[in-house]
Amino acid sequence: MTATSTRHGAVAVITLDNPPVNGLGYDTRRAFAAHVQAADADPAVTAIVITGAGKAFSGGADIKEFGSPKAIAEPNLLSLIRLLESCSKPVVAAIHSVCMGGGLELSLGCHYRVAAPGASIALPEVKIGLVPGAGGTQRLPRALGVETALNMIVSGDPVKSEVLAQVPGQKLIDRLIDGDLLAGALAFAEEVAAVRPLPLVRNLKATHPESDAYFQFARNTAKAMAKNFPAPARCVDCIEQAVKAKFDAGMVYEREAFVALMMTPECKALRHAFFAERAARPC
Repeated sequence: MTATSTRHGAVAVITLDNPPVNGLGYDTRRAFAAHVQAADADPAVTAIVITGAGKAFSGGADIKEFGSPKAIAEPNLLSLIRLLESCSKPVVAAIHSVCMGGGLELSLGCHYRVAAPGASIALPEVKIGLVPGAGGTQRLPRALGVETALNMIVSGDPVKSEVLAQVPGQKLIDRLIDGDLLAGALAFAEEVAAVRPLPLVRNLKATHPESDAYFQFARNTAKAMAKNFPAPARCVDCIEQAVKAKFDAGMVYEREAFVALMMTPECKALRHAFFAERAARPC
């Protein structure tokens, strides 16, 4: 399985189904894109809900494809996010269990996000020597606030959905849903089906009252804590672009940082350790 689509009245539900964590591999991306395009073109559909099967919304990139041509083949993750943003109907991400890396970046391309309590939300790319590569450093500060987003991205550590839902002024989680997540997401989708214009995270402003001093402090702290590893400080640089540059320019900056870090010996070593750890785990 890769991705499936079902109808609940006038709402299309597209489910990522690539066990164990619904990784966004090539086949999954192709099926997902086809379902989104079909739902957007169907006049009987008024809204779309995106969710994940089993025990994850999405854990992000499919590690089996990491570093291979399939990882960037079209439709790549950036293309999927643009597809969601351009939908003519509201797209609601129904987040549960695990929403990390590319999975979180995918949800940030949706018009709305609802979440079950207890979901672990993170951009952990720094742990393998990278910055997020599909807009995470540009969209998360806009949705969650600069300081909260920076702490999450530089540490790579997960934060529970109910904690993030309490952040003042946040636009990451539109509704926290107790009980049946799908039922709650369907009800929310019906509520917003006729709302226009459709909200986009990319159109929000990322601001900080003392940005120059704050980013210099954050950069110095990251360098001191990470010592010889460049990714944490580069994360700070990218988030600074979210505040000081236009969105598209920030996306270009992030992508250039991602590609440059991919070639560093530190990143290669961390990725090797990552795969070695996975290989050593008992089946």
